[in-house]
Amino acid sequence: MSIARPNARILSRFNLSKTQLRTYAAPGEGTIPPSKKRYVPTSGTYPLGFKAGSAHVGVKPSNTRFDDLCLIASDTPCSGAAVFTTNKFQAAPVTVSREMLRKRRGSGIRAVVVNSGCANAVTGKGGIEDAVLMGEETDRAFLQDSNGEDDGEGSRTFVMSTGVIGQRLPIQKITSKIPTAYYSLGGTHDHWLAAARAICTTDTFPKLLSRTFTLPSSSEEYHLVGMTKGAGMIHPNMATLLGIMCTDAPIDPTPLQGMLSSAITKSFNSISIDGDTSTNDTVAILANGAAGGKPISSTSGEDYEKMVETLTEFAQDLAKLVVRDGEGATKFVTIRVTNAKTYKDAHRVASTIARSPLVKTALYGKDANWGRILCATGYAEGVDSVVPEETSVSFVPTDGSEELKLLVKGEPEQVDEERAAKILEAEDLEILVRLSEGSGNQEAVYWTCDFSHEYVTINGDYRT
Repeated sequence: MSIARPNARILSRFNLSKTQLRTYAAPGEGTIPPSKKRYVPTSGTYPLGFKAGSAHVGVKPSNTRFDDLCLIASDTPCSGAAVFTTNKFQAAPVTVSREMLRKRRGSGIRAVVVNSGCANAVTGKGGIEDAVLMGEETDRAFLQDSNGEDDGEGSRTFVMSTGVIGQRLPIQKITSKIPTAYYSLGGTHDHWLAAARAICTTDTFPKLLSRTFTLPSSSEEYHLVGMTKGAGMIHPNMATLLGIMCTDAPIDPTPLQGMLSSAITKSFNSISIDGDTSTNDTVAILANGAAGGKPISSTSGEDYEKMVETLTEFAQDLAKLVVRDGEGATKFVTIRVTNAKTYKDAHRVASTIARSPLVKTALYGKDANWGRILCATGYAEGVDSVVPEETSVSFVPTDGSEELKLLVKGEPEQVDEERAAKILEAEDLEILVRLSEGSGNQEAVYWTCDFSHEYVTINGDYRT
């Protein structure tokens, strides 16, 4: 009796699955892929009066050598603001930080403490107690200096955690190392980069940016620094993942919150990796006024508008780094939607395209399947600006050459597949969707990446 031989394609896939090697940097390896090294700064210009530190805790037992505790601190009490996840299962650090901010009314804040390796999410009352302890231990470290006295308003520290959901923190290990992080505080580039590395989980590179800026009413030069982490479980409904920004510009708490909320909309709220909104998403900003000048005290005026513009552009650049490090991603995709009645309509269409698995897998396969883009445009919820017979779709190359029109006012174009394939070979790509010209002139931009085999591999063994 003859035995049927397995299909050659099945055998090929089986053998590939046994021998396939990871090309991403898995958690704990600490290796930055060569293609990502250009995004890691070798120097920076950092805000006056802020310092960064880190320490090794070993929150995940497999992490035996990399710092996983980060501390950012101001030399003096300062203004603070934050935006938090809208996920109904909100992690303990989110609850504790929001309450701290409410009690202090955004003033007198000193620090941000972050652990990676465990999210302290869905951990019940014990998780809340652990987050409180992290803040209290950080506050205690500052009692040693002249500006650390207790003002009776409660904790002065934002608490953040990132990592696996549903597990309790090794809180004693963490609190025992907070003094170590405190004594390691410094203002050099190496200090800031080490802190940015310490908040990484599946990130393949630390995400750190800094720059200088000026305000209309002052001759002072101000500084802005930011770090963020995230590579998966990223889709906004507030701000995405973890982000920390600091500036030495003088800004009161109320306008600072307004600036951050405005900046988030067109930055961290305009990116998506996989359509999943985390339980821990938090983006916070501290402003200590150490560079001097007249404080921004209202949500209007030239200084306020300039600061919103500066902060938005800076937050966009940080958010783009997250997309460039999407888990298993091979492409950085800009989605631009124009001719909408409202910004909300344009944003919803762009968001829907960005999180479509069929769009994202087609991009990974270098397939100019514009039908998937059009399909996602059509099912975007609550959008009045989509008129099928007036919608156009194009690929816009990053080399400055002419756009490749795929659909023009509802009519399919004769696509040059060879040119389309060449455009899709590039790491960066823009998808341009023009809605009905009679709808309006509002535009939204979204950033996303493709879905690869490695996304499944990374998330298939994330806990282990």
